[in-house]
Parts: sequence; structure tokens; C-alpha cells
Amino acid sequence: MAHRTSPGTPAVDVARRPLDTAGMKASAFRLLGPDDGPDALPPAADEVPTLISTLRGHLELLIPEVEAAADRRPEDDIPRFCAHACVGEARRKLAANPRAGHSEAVAYARRLARVVKALCEHSETLGGS
Repeated sequence: MAHRTSPGTPAVDVARRPLDTAGMKASAFRLLGPDDGPDALPPAADEVPTLISTLRGHLELLIPEVEAAADRRPEDDIPRFCAHACVGEARRKLAANPRAGHSEAVAYARRLARVVKALCEHSETLGGS
């Protein structure tokens, strides 16, 4: 499916564009800190909804990519099995909703960030797009 940004601009096939896993991981690290530790400062309250939305968008792109890359592997392949388990976890996290309150929203965003980071690593390991 081709999309044009303006008249005269060449069409770009969005479906074939490789994922920016480095950028996705950078979004995740904004919540996790360099060591994924609990001492990472939480984002400001007004940033959290945007971060959650961004991470959810990343997951919506990563899930089918990782799933397709895993499906290209042999059925008895351990990285395939691990990737599918991570995809299942990502879907569960997408289906969940954060509870009311800043600290609960930050905790939810951090859970999303961890699964984004894991799916990015699976994508890279499995040779995704």
C-alpha cells in the first residue's frame, strides 16, 4: 500500500520499510534508564500518556514483525519459541489498561517499555525486516 506525503512526492511502501528498533529502544530507555533499574526517575505526569501511546504504537508494529520472523524459523527452534512467548506477553500488556494515578501509569508504561525492548531484541536476533 503506497502513501504519498504531498503531490509530486514519490510513493513510499510503508509496509516494506524496516523497523527502527534503535529508535524504539530509545523510547523504552526513557522509562527504564540505562540499567532497567527501579531508580530511573519517572517521567513528568504530562509525558506519561504520550509515552504510553508511543510504546503501544511500537508494539503494534513489532508484534506482527516478530511473529512473521519467528514463523520463518523451524518449528523446533528455541528462538522461535521464545519470540512467540514474548509476542503473547506483548499482546497481554496491550490488552491491559493502566490504573488511575501517576505512579500506576508509570508502572504500566515501564511494563510496555520492557516488552518493547524485548521484542526489538527478538526482531534483531531473528533477522526481522
